[in-house]
Amino acid sequence: MSRMDSLPGSDLRDLPPNGEQFARPDADALLGGALGAWLSGQDALRASVRAKAQSRLYLGFGAAMLAAFFIVFKTGAIPLALQLGIAIGAGGYAWSEWSKRPLTRQIKAEINGAIARALGLTYAITVSDESNFAIALQFEMLPKHDKAALEDGWWGELGGQPFHLHEAKLTETRGSGKSRRTVTVFQGLIMGIGFARNFSGTTLIERNGKHDGLLGFLGREKDAITVGGRRLTRTSAVDPVFEKRFDLWTDDPVEAHRLVNPEYVERLVSLETAFGAGKLRALFQSGQLLVVFETSDQFESGTIDTGQDRRMVQQAISQFDAVAELALRLNARGR
Repeated sequence: MSRMDSLPGSDLRDLPPNGEQFARPDADALLGGALGAWLSGQDALRASVRAKAQSRLYLGFGAAMLAAFFIVFKTGAIPLALQLGIAIGAGGYAWSEWSKRPLTRQIKAEINGAIARALGLTYAITVSDESNFAIALQFEMLPKHDKAALEDGWWGELGGQPFHLHEAKLTETRGSGKSRRTVTVFQGLIMGIGFARNFSGTTLIERNGKHDGLLGFLGREKDAITVGGRRLTRTSAVDPVFEKRFDLWTDDPVEAHRLVNPEYVERLVSLETAFGAGKLRALFQSGQLLVVFETSDQFESGTIDTGQDRRMVQQAISQFDAVAELALRLNARGR
């Protein structure tokens, strides 16, 4: 069951933006076809990689125990022995998992690719089109960071509209010396879909108070911001629930009120709740709706365990199903 199944009126098959239906792929049908045949052909290789990973894991744990025993025997420093043993054991585990990576990525590419083809879309692990990521940065929809990793790109048409989706993981290095560490500041999805209605201005939906800065501590709000080279003014959405969660910024208040109408506000708030409070932000610009929201790591369908194939396929379908429903529902025409 996707996260959207529990929402009242969340069946998007009766709310397509362009009169088309969203057909969810079937896991059994995919596994009964070319995908299943390809996965079966990997059985011997998966067994070999599994044995190699297990051997590395045993070697790592053995080395950890030997090092810990040697330190205790020579110095009696039990805390140091535990610390070193844990470090070596963790290294052995990482060494073991890394040996699986090439094959699990290949399997992931095949599974997600089959799901995409069933939807008339294209999938690739690497992301070649970073334009939406650049726009999200330009309009300050993403936090400052030192390093960005983009992967799992899906693109094509969804509900009759251009669609592009990919994951992003942003990290920042903090501290110095022994306190130096890498912190994940964003893990989530960046999604662009051609909007069902025409619009000419720029409208940004952001977290409540994000741009208020010091004024927020004084109980005041900014009247205008400049992002993406555009000056946007704060506009009321005339909805108390929306106002508690979001701020609405635009250079065309009339158009913004037409886009973010009471029906759309209800839709946005319900979806924001379903995906986790404090996560979603959106931008209407140049005929595209760009949505950024935080999630756990998605679409990791690759595994060397042959008994997990159906579960992994179903999981990937459910994850994309939830995202597609988000895209369609945010882009649906009112009745």
